[in-house]
Amino acid sequence: MSHSQPAPHSAWHRPMVARLADEKHRTATMLELFFDLCFVTAVAQAATAFEHELAEGRIGHGVLGYAMVFFAIWWAWMNFTWFASAYDTDDVPYRLLTLVQITGALVLAAGAAEALQHEDFTVITWGYVIMRLAMVAQWLRAARSDPERRRTCLRYVVGILVVQIGWVVRLALPDDTGLATFAVLVVAEIAVPVWAERAAVTTWHPHHIAERYGLFTLIVLGESITAATGAVRASLDTHAALGDLAALVVGGILTVFSLWWLYFTQNAPRRLTTLRVALLWGYGHYFVFASAAAVGAGLALNVAHTAGHGHLSDHAAAAAYTVPVAVFITLVWLLHHRPDTWGGAADIVHPVAVLAVLAATFAPSPVLVTGIVTALLIAAKLALAARGAAREPVL
Repeated sequence: MSHSQPAPHSAWHRPMVARLADEKHRTATMLELFFDLCFVTAVAQAATAFEHELAEGRIGHGVLGYAMVFFAIWWAWMNFTWFASAYDTDDVPYRLLTLVQITGALVLAAGAAEALQHEDFTVITWGYVIMRLAMVAQWLRAARSDPERRRTCLRYVVGILVVQIGWVVRLALPDDTGLATFAVLVVAEIAVPVWAERAAVTTWHPHHIAERYGLFTLIVLGESITAATGAVRASLDTHAALGDLAALVVGGILTVFSLWWLYFTQNAPRRLTTLRVALLWGYGHYFVFASAAAVGAGLALNVAHTAGHGHLSDHAAAAAYTVPVAVFITLVWLLHHRPDTWGGAADIVHPVAVLAVLAATFAPSPVLVTGIVTALLIAAKLALAARGAAREPVL
C-alpha cells in the first residue's frame, strides 16, 4: 500500500515508499528549490555561450550547440523532478544523493561553454553522467522499498545505466559521428520513462509537478532579466545611446512580464490526468525552458548590438530575440490547450500574436514592438476571459 508520507522511522534513513498522487497540500520542498537555483547556473552558462556564438555570426553552430547542451540540463532536471514527486523521502541518503546531482549540475555548467563553442563535450558529459548515476542509486532505493513498482524502478535503473555507457563511449568516437550518436542517445533517453512506466505507473503528483515546472520557468525568466541587466550596464559604460537602450529595457520588461503572465494563467494540473498527456507536457517543456533562456540571451545580444558589438545584421540580431519569444508563446499555448476548446477565440489570438512577434523582426525597434505585442496578447486574453465569465449563467 502507498503512503502519503514516508513512515517516521528516522531522519537518517526512511523506506522509500511511493507517495500518494492525491496527497493534500503537496508543495515544492526547500531542497527542490535549492536544486533549481543550482541548476539555473548551468542554464545561465548555456545562454551566455549561445549569445556569444550568435554575436560572432555563427548562428547555425550556436543554435545546434545550444539545443544539445540544453537537452542535458533539461533532461537531468526533469528526471529528478518526476522522481521526487513520487519518492521524496527527505532523509539523509536522499539529500546526499541530491547533493551529488547538484555537483554534477555544476560540473555540467562548467563545461557548457566549451561544449557549445568548441564541440568539446568531455566535461559536460561527465557532469551529466554524475547526475544520472545518482538517479540510478535513487531508483535502486525505490526498488527495494516499493515492491508494487519494483519492475518499473529496475527498468529505470537498467535504461539509465545503458544510456550512460553510451554517452561515455560517444566521447571516444570520431568527431564526424558526434551529431548522429547524440540523436540516437537522446531518443534512448526519452524512451526510458516510456518503457519503464509500462510496468507500473509511478505515483507522481499533478499539482506538485505543475508547481515544479512553474518554478523553474520563473527562475529561467528571472535569469533572462539578470542577463539583460548585465548587458545594459556594460553598454552604459561604452556610452551607448540612452534612447535606444530605453526602448530595449522597456520592451524587454514588457516581454518577460507578459511571458510570465501567459504561463501562469494556465491551470496545468487539470491537463495532467494521464501518463501520455503528462509525458507530452513534460517533454514539451524542453522548448519552453530553452526558449525562455534564449529570450534573455537574445535581449542581451540586442543590447550589445545597439552598442556596436558583434557581427550580426540588424534583422539577425532582432530574430535572436523575436524567434524564442514566438516559440515560447506557441508552446505554452499548445501544451495547455484543452482538446475540447479547439476553434475558440484563443486559437486566433495566439497565432496572430506569434505572427506579429515574428513580423517585429523587421520593425525599427524590434524588442519594443515585441514587448507591445506580447502585452496586447495578455490584454486580449483578459478580455476574452471577462467575456466568457459574463456569459456564464448565474446560479
